Amino acid sequence: MVYRRLGSAGIKVSVLSFGSWVTFDNQLDTDLALDCMQAAHDAGVNFFDNAEVYAGGESERIMGQALAELAWPRHSYLVSTKFYMGIHEGPNTQMTLNRKYLLEAMDQSLERFGLDHLDLVFCHRPDPETPIEETVWAMHDIIDSGRAYYWGTSEWSAEEYRQAWDIADRRNLHKPQMEQPQYNLFWRDRVEKEYAPLYEDLGMGTTTWSPLASGVLTGKYLDGIPDHSRGSLAGYEWLRDVVITEEANEKVKDLIPIADDLGCSLAQLAIAWCARNPHVSTVITGASRATQVTENMTALEVIERLDDDVMARIEAAVG
Repeated sequence: MVYRRLGSAGIKVSVLSFGSWVTFDNQLDTDLALDCMQAAHDAGVNFFDNAEVYAGGESERIMGQALAELAWPRHSYLVSTKFYMGIHEGPNTQMTLNRKYLLEAMDQSLERFGLDHLDLVFCHRPDPETPIEETVWAMHDIIDSGRAYYWGTSEWSAEEYRQAWDIADRRNLHKPQMEQPQYNLFWRDRVEKEYAPLYEDLGMGTTTWSPLASGVLTGKYLDGIPDHSRGSLAGYEWLRDVVITEEANEKVKDLIPIADDLGCSLAQLAIAWCARNPHVSTVITGASRATQVTENMTALEVIERLDDDVMARIEAAVG
């Protein structure tokens, strides 16, 4: 495993990490989650990503139960969660980053995890109705209390991130350290262009998600939507309508000979391509079985094969 600093922070994250979105509770019970997490840990993964809203809090609970059974030393791994969508109905508990919600949600997440602190916490989306200064103060207080060690954002614009950083800087508060954006061969502009000034100016790290474009880049949707795949799950109709398109599948077909020449799978190629970007601190991978975790981790061996000629072929394939 390779470990990279989280932007300018002293902490290091494994360049490939493991996340629970969609799979925990929807596809994995505690035993299967434990198997996947153990396989990731065996490969050197030290960062495990989660969010309050995943499976309505059950994803945090399952990950916490798995961690308790695995009994790894607490210093050896990093755990995250994200706040914004909320899991309790009400005007102050959903689609918000107000102070009351953030402080209470933090305590509730710790209870579900069964941990006394998390390592990273994210503001899951920007909140146009809450002053950014209120959110920054709340996140500072969470960090200052020791309930988490670093905070950041997810899918915020570069302007919003810089505004939060500037407020923290002026008030001598804990600054945001990282952003969690989508990044894959089909979704690139934000990481490669919009955020470009933030890496050096503010030392922003990135924990990128969806390296496989929700599974499209594995090629499993080339002949339709398989049973028990993410695309077949209730509540993920948007995936079938927006992500699994004929145009995307044609690009995937053009990537197949490149993967074949490299001796790797499409999934390994897509993950390695993301990890090759030096501004990516870690690529969050997901899986519904331990063997899939092991396959994804093998993408590490592909990174060094992505020379300029191969990268040019990939660019030509995806346009």
